[in-house]
Amino acid sequence: MAVTALYSAHYRSLVRLAVLLVRDVASAEEVVQDAFVALHGAWRRLRDTDKALAYLRQSVVNRSRSVLRHRAVVEKYAPKGLPDAPSAENGAIGELERSAVIEALRSLPTRQREALVLRYYGDLSEAEIAHAMGISKGAVKSHTARGMAALRMALEQFS
Repeated sequence: MAVTALYSAHYRSLVRLAVLLVRDVASAEEVVQDAFVALHGAWRRLRDTDKALAYLRQSVVNRSRSVLRHRAVVEKYAPKGLPDAPSAENGAIGELERSAVIEALRSLPTRQREALVLRYYGDLSEAEIAHAMGISKGAVKSHTARGMAALRMALEQFS
C-alpha cells in the first residue's frame, strides 16, 4: 500500500524533523507514528495522494506543537518539589555542636559568660552591655576577649 511505501521512505526524516521540534526522540517517534496513523485513516479522503508527504510533514509539525503546548501546561501546573530537608545526621551534628557550645559557656566565669551572651546572642553593643552589666566598656572588652579565648579552647578540646 502507499502508506507503507511512504513510511519506509520518509519515517526517519520525519522523526528527525520532529526531534528538532520537540527535543526528545521518544516523543518525536510517537508524533510521527500518530501522523502515519492519521494519514492511514484519512487516505480515502485525500484528494491528491501525491501531496501525502506534505500532509505528513504538516501533521508532524502540528502534533509537535501540541506536544510542546502540553509540556508547557504540565510544567506550569506541576507541583513544586519540597525543599531539600537536612539529613538526620546533619541535625544530630548540629545538636552536638550546640550542646558543646552551651556546655563550654556554662564552664566560663559568670562575667565572661554574661558578656558573651549579651554580645553574641543578645546582639548588644559594648555600651549597652556595659550599661546592662553595670561595668565599664573596657571591662566588657576584657571579659569578652577572655571569654572567647576560654570558649575557643574548650571547643577545641571537644572536637
